[in-house]
Amino acid sequence: MSDMTETTPGWLSPDDLESARAHMPILYVEAVPVRVDDSGEVTSVGLLLRIGPDGTVSRTLVSGRVLHHERVRDALLRHLEKDLGPVALPRVPPSLQPFTVAEYFPTLGITPFHDPRQHAVALAYIVPVSGDCRPRQDALDLVWFSPQEAASAMVQSEMPGGQGVVLKQALAHVGCLS
Repeated sequence: MSDMTETTPGWLSPDDLESARAHMPILYVEAVPVRVDDSGEVTSVGLLLRIGPDGTVSRTLVSGRVLHHERVRDALLRHLEKDLGPVALPRVPPSLQPFTVAEYFPTLGITPFHDPRQHAVALAYIVPVSGDCRPRQDALDLVWFSPQEAASAMVQSEMPGGQGVVLKQALAHVGCLS
């Protein structure tokens, strides 16, 4: 047995990830990108437009797994850069206390959150961005909505797996829902 501990972060192989998803919860971070005015009030909310594996188009939050041996702050920044581009200029909160924790289950109805692949626990953050956001990787576009538009039934219906619930919780957390 070696005294050395493997500390190199990385993705699991597809088979190992599938096995882990079948046996234990996976930790995620979710970010609600916002634009704020000079007084710190939220003026707009950014939602990604994506095409799912089944070909459906949906609106989503910035979201992704926390890697082995990766700090939550680093995971949050990595996913913000991956989804919004390298010059989005996110301001990660100094306190990493999430505004909510969303528990996604593969079984419908246990919570408002559903992910057919796995049991996942997502720490959710509101992150102001001030730079130029250009979606990358698998996102088609980033659309900015007013808080009222983001809370609308139309936008909520376009968000899969309960992410609309997380969005409404974020809007309530910053005082945008009446």
